[in-house]
Amino acid sequence: MAGVAPSGSPKQGEWMKGKLVGSGSFGTVHLAMSKSTGGLFVVKSAHSRAEFAALENEVEILKNLEPSPYTVQYLGSERDGDDLNVLMEYMAGGSLADIAEKFGGSLQEDVVRLYTKEILKGLKYLHGNGIVHCDLKCKNVLLGSSGDIKLADFGCARRVEDLKNKCLMKKKNNKSLEHVSGTPLWMAPEVLRNEKLDFAADIWSLGCTVIEMTTGRPPWGASNYDSNPMAVLLKIACGDEIPQFPTHFSKEGLDFLRRCLERDSRKRWTCEELLRHPFISRDSSETTPPSSSKDTASSPVCVLGISSFEGAYDLDEPESPEGNDFSVRNPFTCCKDGRKGSEMQRHGEECGLCSSQNWITIRS
Repeated sequence: MAGVAPSGSPKQGEWMKGKLVGSGSFGTVHLAMSKSTGGLFVVKSAHSRAEFAALENEVEILKNLEPSPYTVQYLGSERDGDDLNVLMEYMAGGSLADIAEKFGGSLQEDVVRLYTKEILKGLKYLHGNGIVHCDLKCKNVLLGSSGDIKLADFGCARRVEDLKNKCLMKKKNNKSLEHVSGTPLWMAPEVLRNEKLDFAADIWSLGCTVIEMTTGRPPWGASNYDSNPMAVLLKIACGDEIPQFPTHFSKEGLDFLRRCLERDSRKRWTCEELLRHPFISRDSSETTPPSSSKDTASSPVCVLGISSFEGAYDLDEPESPEGNDFSVRNPFTCCKDGRKGSEMQRHGEECGLCSSQNWITIRS
């Protein structure tokens, strides 16, 4: 087994794999323990070509980033026969989706405000390094035991420079851009139309994630989606609506959402502007975060609290029973040229964009 790991991280033979704690379109996630220190971390493993592609992309993104208090730490990667193992920081609190479920199904506005501020700092860091996350949602935001928030799952992430180069090449060859990545209900309209993918796409997804935290439900609600999901995606991509805002949100919160969920991507606020919005910049003494320290390691050194870790790394919806690769051609690239909805729906059914049971992450 050959491995590549930063100095001080567990190396081959120095750690042992524990129980399965999550799975998704990227592969599987197991709890792991360092034999030399007893410290805990997680191991994401890929077993198929599609899973390899997502994990390799995540490794490529994270290993070229300086360690940040706002993104999960990459500890190294190893090849084990036909499998790829990626060692990642363990976040004891699990995902924000898990937290919302454990605290009544949704989060109070003061907590949403705190978490949103930390997510924005993470997005600002990524955007400052030329990276679009592309799959921001509650399942991909993790919580440490001391209240620290970190962005996770970079299998869909893209570098803006790479996107520009690919777009130029594909346009030159008269081909579709084909850079759709993310989870459909959280994706920006222009991304679903396959027209554009840049930092503004993450801002739209942020708005959707705030709604998800506040309501405990996916953006765009849940009624009739299982029966006709393509109609919903067509509405997102080509309609003029935006997701329904929480009815109990403050005026500041509602205005914040309007700045995020602007259908014209050119009018969406940037991370820097949103960090100055009153919803975020309110005096910190009014709402004190669980911990202001970003220097404390979030990975526990004992097995206490593992029971609360169950499901924490189900970062994506389950794969289809057939195990199909969900990298697809976008069905909405021509939605403005007069094609009828029924034709769009048939195309979507053929490409397998949606699961009848769960929304999945598209990897391309």
